[in-house]
Amino acid sequence: MTYRPLIKVHLWSGLRSLADGREIVEVRASTIAQMLDALVVAYPGLAEPIEAGVSVSIDGKIYSQGLTQKVAEESEIYLLQRIKGG
Repeated sequence: MTYRPLIKVHLWSGLRSLADGREIVEVRASTIAQMLDALVVAYPGLAEPIEAGVSVSIDGKIYSQGLTQKVAEESEIYLLQRIKGG
């Protein structure tokens, strides 16, 4: 079994009510895709907003499509509303 670090994910204010009022949640994941899956398992209420599309900030860099991007315990991770270009 592959090791998955325990990471801390900061949620935007609109999601906190779906995660027991928490601003920061912890899940085990080593990629963005694993993180999103783990968030839905831990907090099923997050499924709809995640499926609708989110962006992820890792150490200040925003990812909206890179689901294979690595995450680490020491990373600063924020789940954000989807940032759309235009």
